[in-house]
Formats: sequence, C-alpha cells, structure tokens
Amino acid sequence: MPTLTNPSEPSAFYQVCVLIPTYNNQKTLTKVLDEVLMKTTNVIVINDGSTDDTLSILENYQQIILVDYKKNRGKGYALQKGFQVARELGFDYAITIDSDGQHFADDIPVFMEAIKQEPYPVLLIGNRNMSQEGIPKGSSFGNRFSNFWFWFETGIKLKDTQSGYRVYPLKAIPKKYFTTKFEFEIEIIVRSAWKGIPVKNIPVKVHYDQKDRVSHFRPYKDFFRISVLNTVLVVLMLFYIKPRDFFRNFKRKSIRRFIKEDVLESTDSKGKKVSSIALGVFIGISPFWGFQTILVLFLAVILKLNKALAFAASNISIPPLIPVIIFISLKIGALFIPGTVSLTSIKQAPFEAIEASLMQYVLGSFILATVAAILFGVGSYLVLSFTAKKDK
Repeated sequence: MPTLTNPSEPSAFYQVCVLIPTYNNQKTLTKVLDEVLMKTTNVIVINDGSTDDTLSILENYQQIILVDYKKNRGKGYALQKGFQVARELGFDYAITIDSDGQHFADDIPVFMEAIKQEPYPVLLIGNRNMSQEGIPKGSSFGNRFSNFWFWFETGIKLKDTQSGYRVYPLKAIPKKYFTTKFEFEIEIIVRSAWKGIPVKNIPVKVHYDQKDRVSHFRPYKDFFRISVLNTVLVVLMLFYIKPRDFFRNFKRKSIRRFIKEDVLESTDSKGKKVSSIALGVFIGISPFWGFQTILVLFLAVILKLNKALAFAASNISIPPLIPVIIFISLKIGALFIPGTVSLTSIKQAPFEAIEASLMQYVLGSFILATVAAILFGVGSYLVLSFTAKKDK
C-alpha cells in the first residue's frame, strides 16, 4: 500500500486509494482499469447497477476491491459507498477517476505529488483545459455555470468545478449528504469548503473525442437538479453559513481590534462603511425582533456591504435602550395613529405595550429607524472624514 509523508506531521503517513464509479461503461472500463493498475493496486471499483457486461469484466480483476449492487443509484451514491469502504480500510485520501476514459491515469502521480505539498486536509479538483479542441460546448458552459455558483456560495474562485478527477480527504469531508446523482459532486465541494477544507485546482489532461465514450449526464433533468441544489445551498449560505462564520470571527476580536481592522483600516470605501452603519442602525431599530441579526447579515451580503460594521451597528437595540426605543417609536406613531403611552408601562411590560398599540409602534419604529439611520450615517461620515484628514 503506497504511503505519502505528511509535511505538517513528519511521523504520519497518507494512505491513498483510487475510486472508480462505473455504470454501463463496458467499452472503456478495461482500458481505464489496466492503466490505473499500472499506477497503484489500491483500487476500489463501485459497480452502480450496470446492466451491460461490466460485472463480467470486473470479475477478471481479482486485485481490485469491488463494491457491487444491482440497482442503479447514481454517481453520488456510488461515490459515497466508495468513501465508506475506503474509510473502513484505513485510507486517508481517495482519488476519483471516471470510467468513461476521459481521464489519463498517468495524472495519478501528479495528484500524489500535490498531496505531498499540502497539509492534511485538502480537496483537489482536476483542472481540464476547457478551451482545447473537442470539448463539447455544453460542457464548457456547464463548467462556467458551476464555477460561478461555487464562487458565490464559498467565495473561492476555481477554473474547473465539474471535473470528476479529484482527491478527497476521507476523514475530513462531510459524512452525510442531500444528493445521490451528478449534483453530488457540487454539493461535496461546497460543503467541504464550508467546513474549512481548502479546495484547489490542479492541472490534468483530458480527451473527449472518442467513439466509445458513454456519458450518462442528462442535460435537462440533471441541470434542473443542479439548479435546485444551488438554490438550497445559496439559502443555507445566506441564512446559516455566513452568520455562523461571522459570529466565529467576531467573537475572536476585541472591541479595540474590531475598530482598528474593520473600521479604520478596512479597505472598504468611506461610502460603503457609512452605508453599512446606516443599514445596521435601521435594521436594529426596525420591528424585526428575533430576525435582526440574520436580516442585517443577509442584506449586507446581498448589497456587498461591510458585514462586521452592519452587525455592530444593528446592536443599537441592546437591552438598556430597548424601552427607550419602544417609547420613542410609540410617541412618533401617536402623531399619526391616536393612542396613549407611558414610559413606566413600557419599562414594566414592553411587549404588552407594543401589543396594545401595534400599528402605532410599527409605524413609529420605521420612522425612527429611518431618521436614526440618516443621523448615524451622516455622523459616521464626518468622523471617518476627520480621521482620514488626521492620518494624512
């Protein structure tokens, strides 16, 4: 079993296998297996319910580990079964290669060498030359489409996110997934990136112009499934991943460090900083109790504002100020909607006071939020302008 030393842990070793999921690729399977076995004998083949002569071919290769089941479940399911078996056998990394013959087995040592240079874990994706002759236009478009959504969901820019030629760190990647078809290869790299696993490209060769190559990708059905998955991932990113990552980073900073790095030394423009503060104040005062943090971070991401500043400004509604904000909101609302309010009743039971004069409070709070956002925006602009002049 080949091993690779881990540069970050000299006493540890990587154990690497090759996973080959296959479904009705009898015309190319023998050639792929023969070439891979010249590079390593640690080969796991997952027969995803093939109905051609695939099983007969695989029975001739006693040196491989075979995972076989009768019903076709999809490439994602096959890879998950392969990961499970590889982990049980003690492997640290799995190199996945397609059985349709588009990949070159002599790139396996390239992946091996790349693993040597990276501390565990790292997820590597083969970067194909999508501009070379013979690449289908649909594949090139699909790759650009996938690259964009991967960047949007993770902030990581890659040149190729659809190649099936990859290296997976088996002990670090998620264990459970939503998908089992082709879209699985998108889900796993996005969710691995969310776990903090570095995801990188590595150049590999590819050839498409072969008569025997069979692709099971269904353009309409699979593209629809990929679109649904990306929709789910975007929602998760905006409402869970971004807030989670933000809180983790924010907790690590002191107030002094926050002001220095996120306010004074931030590379954001003055206008973006002011807009971020104004947004935070507006959401913090507006009647979005329980959703203010999620909403301010969501809008900061969508509007490409400074998330740290927007979040900090939204905390204007801290507990000591809540009764005052409610009181002023009700007083402003009373100018348009008749009603009576007292500061004493608000301090004793603020939410009962809101319930008794709901429309009055909602209208007043939005007006107060707007005015406060403008005042804080103007004030922060003046402060930032003064600070900039002082630093010159």
